[in-house]
Amino acid sequence: MKTATLIGAIAAGALFAAPAAADDHETKGEAKLAKLIEGRVAGEPQSCVQMAPNTRMRIIDGTAIVIERGNTLYVNIPRDAASLDNGDAMAIRRTGSQLCRTDIITTFDRMGGFYTGNIFLGDFVPYKKVEG
Repeated sequence: MKTATLIGAIAAGALFAAPAAADDHETKGEAKLAKLIEGRVAGEPQSCVQMAPNTRMRIIDGTAIVIERGNTLYVNIPRDAASLDNGDAMAIRRTGSQLCRTDIITTFDRMGGFYTGNIFLGDFVPYKKVEG
């Protein structure tokens, strides 16, 4: 009888520990994003962002996609941001020189090359450095 109670307690503890680990992962991504946009002011959300060959794009695990163009960071929080993984490569199908919220993004594992999912973009929020 005591063994069953101990096993039940361990199982219950595992159930409660799993969400805490997920929250910790989200908190790390959100903290990384907050540090990245620190000292910047958010502008009006945009449905598209102009892309150039020197545009830097990165994934913040479980949180957002950040596009860097000059002094502006464009933050996009996709519909299922929790599935974002910076270990994935992105294949972007777009028309023209802009990335828009309607464009199709497919993700692949960088090492194995296998399909890991799709990203459904939200609006791009520009963050510019505060002058002075």
